[in-house]
Amino acid sequence: MRHLFGMALLAMTMACSNTAANAAETEYDPAKVSDSLKAIFQFGSVATKQALNQNTVTLISGTIGGTYVQFGADLASVLDDGNKLRVLPIVGRGSVQSVADILFLQGVDLGIVRADTLDYLEKKGFAKDIKKQFTYVTKLYNEEMYVISSKSVTNISQLNGKKVSVDLPNGGTFVTAAIVFERLGLKPNFLYIEQRIAMEKMRAGEIDAVIAVGGKPYKSVSAFSDDRFHLVPVEYSRPLQTDYLPATLTSKDYPNLIAEGQKVDTIAVPAVLAAYNWAPNTDRYRKLSQFVDAFFTKFPTFQNPPFHPKWKEVSLSAPLPDWQRLPVAEQWLKSHNIEAVSRAKFDEFLKQSPATAASVKTDADRESLFKQFQAWEAERGARAQAPHPPAQR
Repeated sequence: MRHLFGMALLAMTMACSNTAANAAETEYDPAKVSDSLKAIFQFGSVATKQALNQNTVTLISGTIGGTYVQFGADLASVLDDGNKLRVLPIVGRGSVQSVADILFLQGVDLGIVRADTLDYLEKKGFAKDIKKQFTYVTKLYNEEMYVISSKSVTNISQLNGKKVSVDLPNGGTFVTAAIVFERLGLKPNFLYIEQRIAMEKMRAGEIDAVIAVGGKPYKSVSAFSDDRFHLVPVEYSRPLQTDYLPATLTSKDYPNLIAEGQKVDTIAVPAVLAAYNWAPNTDRYRKLSQFVDAFFTKFPTFQNPPFHPKWKEVSLSAPLPDWQRLPVAEQWLKSHNIEAVSRAKFDEFLKQSPATAASVKTDADRESLFKQFQAWEAERGARAQAPHPPAQR
């Protein structure tokens, strides 16, 4: 009996051993799953280190909850291609800080900044000829300005001398707010408070208004809900027309701050995908070339869900006045017959719109109208190129 029991035990042991061996054979070896995992697990390999670094493009995005962060995540999601190209988005600290990071932070190749930031830094004497140090890959989208205040405030001029939070001083919201209020001749008491905290202080009556600038839907604005507050209009007045564009917010955009069926006029500032002006024969320029080719080639993908709806406003060919485009990006657009809005097209528009042409009194009027026409034409083209969902049957 003991002998039979021992034989049975031995058989069971062998069976378990065979099962374990078979399981071990079918288990995936992480180092064999993909080239990416091979690279991760090959510690100490000089070749691995070189491969990972030479094809990784680092992008400074924006603060948590903002549109820049979502765009950075979208770019990484679509463009990452094993060891051929990796986009590494980094959470940033606002447009001003991103300008400094692109200029000075080692390893940063690209950043998303606002178009008015470089002008502000130059005009205030913080930097000289700073635009010569930058190029742009593409204009991205227009970021709307939000002025959140009590319903008793119906005009932005009522905030003169009031406590107004403009986010942190190294961010783009502070820059845009400073420029807008200065051009309108208003002098509020600026407070530099992170937006979520500022909104709570406004609820408590400690401050009078909160300024935010970002592409709709902007999370911090969408999340704020209090019946005592609303969005204050920002009129597209002449002092703002050289650097900004008109925009409209509706109750569908922000039902928590705009009454049903109503709309609020405001202004918008372009967001820019910018890079340092590297010489064409450098390794950093080579990496930017890889990024541009992948980004422009796969661009239609971004205009589909689940990516941010602001991608539908992006036109790769949209010009950006006073900026120089990255040469390899300009070459890609030309080689694919994608042209920017031309002066000739604008002149033709004026010929066909006599009433509009009659409103142009000065060269400044003409330039302002041309900028609006460029933005309108670019957005119209982007919407036309964006894939549409199939019709429901």
